Amino acid sequence: MKIDIKKIKRSIDKVNNYSVVKKTPLERQEQLSSRFENNIYLKREDLQPIHSFKIRGAMNKFSRLPASKLKNGVIAASAGNHAQGVALSAKKIKCRAVIVMPEITPFIKIKAVKNYGAEVVLHGENFAESMEYALELAEKEKMTFVHPYDDLDVIIGQGTIGKEILENFNKPIHAIFCCVGGGGLVSGVAAYVKAMHPEIKIIGVEAKGSEAMTKSLKSKKRVTLKQVALFAEGAAVKRVGEHNYMICKDYVDEMLVVDNDSICAAIKDVFEDSRIILEPAGALAVAGIKQYVEKNKNKIKHENIIGIASGANLNFDRLRFVSERAEIGEQREAIIAVTIPEKPGAFKSFCEQIGKRNITEFNYRFSDETEAQIFTGISIEDISEVKKIITSLESVGLKAIDLTANEMAKLHLRHLVGGHAPQAKNELMYRFEFPEKPGALMNFLQRLNKGWNISLFHYRNHGADTARVLVGIQVPTKQMKTFKKFLSHLGYPYWDETENPGYRLFLSK
Repeated sequence: MKIDIKKIKRSIDKVNNYSVVKKTPLERQEQLSSRFENNIYLKREDLQPIHSFKIRGAMNKFSRLPASKLKNGVIAASAGNHAQGVALSAKKIKCRAVIVMPEITPFIKIKAVKNYGAEVVLHGENFAESMEYALELAEKEKMTFVHPYDDLDVIIGQGTIGKEILENFNKPIHAIFCCVGGGGLVSGVAAYVKAMHPEIKIIGVEAKGSEAMTKSLKSKKRVTLKQVALFAEGAAVKRVGEHNYMICKDYVDEMLVVDNDSICAAIKDVFEDSRIILEPAGALAVAGIKQYVEKNKNKIKHENIIGIASGANLNFDRLRFVSERAEIGEQREAIIAVTIPEKPGAFKSFCEQIGKRNITEFNYRFSDETEAQIFTGISIEDISEVKKIITSLESVGLKAIDLTANEMAKLHLRHLVGGHAPQAKNELMYRFEFPEKPGALMNFLQRLNKGWNISLFHYRNHGADTARVLVGIQVPTKQMKTFKKFLSHLGYPYWDETENPGYRLFLSK
């Protein structure tokens, strides 16, 4: 199958769906541009009525369908954004729409589709299973199936993004970055841009675990993934489209694959620049730009680079994960396991080696009379600092292991450090609020009686002006008066949790 991109370009030039579709702006990202010494712009497709570029392809498809194809309604399979595009388009022309969505689809997308008047059917664990079921329903009910990407009318609709970029940007463009799922966006943009300016690089970006296009181009044929990673669910497909593959193999210059931490960091970068919150698939282009510039930092300076912010339909609950992983994705947080001797002053010695670096997390529970295991997060400026920190700790006899790239540690261990401690005699459990500023922890440790052992310490920086800290301290009964005096002079708000049923059930002896 040979695809004529000049013909596609002419079709894109004829598209006029701007009664529904918005012409979105190109916005310079000031902080990213400064950090990476290039002019980085975002095509703000998050500003579309459905907060995604998908309205372009859906609306163009509907404009091309004859009345006979709309009589029994339309049906689509989608993880969310294409669903909203089809639902809104159907509403505009007063046509029945049925959307089959994977069972893991974020509620925000399900709700949005229903708000446009479409019927939602949840079926399957992934897009492929939803697609199969949608095709069955289409045949059974004689409905018209609207493919999310493997359809030339849909590709042409998405290609209007490339047209707008060239119309609105009158300077030389080094590269345009597109997120890639099934390939509708990247193939549409590539077809138009390469027909006009073949020197502009088109670079596709996929999420790790969902790199169907990358593997297909490498294999020189479409491949089917056995399973797909679902974090960037808006770009999670097992098999790219046939039309999309045919365009990409000839007109996409490079494919990049980024991991979840890099995606989270990109979401944070865009928020800090523009105060918008992209969904994971919507931030793929930014993550790809960062990876590309970093890889070519000695070759690329002051170039004009454009990324397509493809969508912003993010479940609010997912922000917790994004926030936690963004610092690691930016390589601004190191996660280190440290073994210290179980004796008074050892914890203070550990803090002295960390120096003025900000401790983002600290988990410790007494379990052995000779050694203590600490799980800690530390703010860093550059990943090379991790080796220096470990060397510094080991220089004073503290064994340390770098867990920054350890997926189990990042996902699970940080929440599991703890347990019962039968040997932690005379343990008191107190909750404190530390001011979130350098020196707050050292102030606490310096005021602490040298004879009191810290048996538990849990702290995680949540970005507030105060840090919530849980501390277990072994204080002999005869020293309780001194301990109360310590609390009153400390100057931090505190609460006695020694009788807390949660502590008694999970942490006390």
